[in-house]
Amino acid sequence: MARVAARLSENGERSTHPVDEVLPLPKLALYGFQHVLAFYAGAVIVPIIVGNALKLSPEQLVYLINADLFTCGIASIIQAWGIGRIGARLPLIQGVTFTAVSPMIAIGLGAGGGTAALLVIYGAVITAGIATFAFAWLPAKAFRAVMRLFPPVVTGTVITVLGIVLIPVGLNDAAGGLGSPDFGDPKNFAYAGGTMLFILVLMKIGKPFLSSISILLGLVVGTTVAFLLGDAKFGDVSKSDWVGVSTPFHFGVPKFEWFPIVLMLIVMLITMVETTGDTYAVGDIVGKEVDSETVARALRADGAATALGGVLNSFPYVAFAENVGLVRMTKVKSRFVVVAAGVFMIILGLLPKAAAIVAAVPHGVLGGAATVMFAMVALAGIQTLAKADLKEERNALIVGVSLAFALLPATVPVFFTKHMDADLSSLLNSGVTLGATAAIVLNLVFNGLAKDGAHDAPEAGAQALADAEVDTAPGSDATATVTATAPEAAKAELPAQPVAAPAGAEKADDAETSSAG
Repeated sequence: MARVAARLSENGERSTHPVDEVLPLPKLALYGFQHVLAFYAGAVIVPIIVGNALKLSPEQLVYLINADLFTCGIASIIQAWGIGRIGARLPLIQGVTFTAVSPMIAIGLGAGGGTAALLVIYGAVITAGIATFAFAWLPAKAFRAVMRLFPPVVTGTVITVLGIVLIPVGLNDAAGGLGSPDFGDPKNFAYAGGTMLFILVLMKIGKPFLSSISILLGLVVGTTVAFLLGDAKFGDVSKSDWVGVSTPFHFGVPKFEWFPIVLMLIVMLITMVETTGDTYAVGDIVGKEVDSETVARALRADGAATALGGVLNSFPYVAFAENVGLVRMTKVKSRFVVVAAGVFMIILGLLPKAAAIVAAVPHGVLGGAATVMFAMVALAGIQTLAKADLKEERNALIVGVSLAFALLPATVPVFFTKHMDADLSSLLNSGVTLGATAAIVLNLVFNGLAKDGAHDAPEAGAQALADAEVDTAPGSDATATVTATAPEAAKAELPAQPVAAPAGAEKADDAETSSAG
């Protein structure tokens, strides 16, 4: 009889679903550390940007980074492990949202910069977090009504926009990092291209276990090569302290001002759309049904993490799209991998020296890996869009026009910086904000409110997914036999809003089984 790793459901009982699988400790540690490396740059870039804009000292900036990592770890554990009815219990990493960067800088500069500005920001962050947490506790009927604003054509568009907006971030890292003296140097692109090629080769010819840690191995090998060639610097490690603890309200008591609070509440509305889309996307990837209660639990974790972030000197939190792409690439579905990643992040937040080692990964190497993952985020959005019939002109218009709006800030930045009020620009100068808003508004205009269950796969398609599901998490000995094919799934009756057969309903001869590594 095949040996199957322990699996725990949300109530602590034995579960048969791969997302609840508790992998052996070495694999949990390895996969968890890979998630940390995958999201590390995105996690620390927000405090770096905000701290530099507010002209904080280097010591204060390091403190912000450590506080962010520490809170990220706690937030990710809450989201993946779950506490009561808080947390989606899916492999979702929590990180500081990019959507809040411009508004926070505007709030901080308006408050005069420095640590005094942080106090105003934290007051707004705490209030917005509490409001989000409270919203997610609406009665089930009321919450389902709100979720009708987010059918597949909306959430799929938002996830696709996230991927498209993030890809330039990866490419900028591949070029050496914006603002660096060697930005655009071919050497940086050589590191990025070599790392990307190494990852792709592992994904193509590697065994399931090697494929599942391809991002981690790519970063390690790329950094090793860079170190041997003198391009990876570890000098900051010796300058860092061994231990650094983030204490509540380190910079002082938060200040609560009405305009920053309103601005941050709007930011949290956008992050709610992001988290909703990411929750549905990762649910599709791991093959677990996501309903309105799952989304509510995910948003409660967002709200709790954001309020906690304001207390522990950090910023608003959201389910990180970067790691959704990693789950798709590696096919490691266990949520306990994210719990392990959360433990690593807490350790990094307490050990500045350890964080400095991870931070030494060269931009070019990081950019090569990040670009692959961000592209997979966009693909996850496209797969979600497969549930909305894009042959319908109204759905095609929603997606196309929303993508156009999302590209406006990057294409014509001068419109926001020179021809728009600074406060309004701080809110609208974001591709995610514009794309998500356009998708919601256009969907209401063309389709109205979606019916309950708009995200559910058609009955036959869902059965094909259930029958074809293979536990692809490396290390599992479980096997499965496919009993339904894509043509059979295509015969499913479509719901009221046009829905196509799910992207996951694959042909029988494409399904693979895996055995223990």
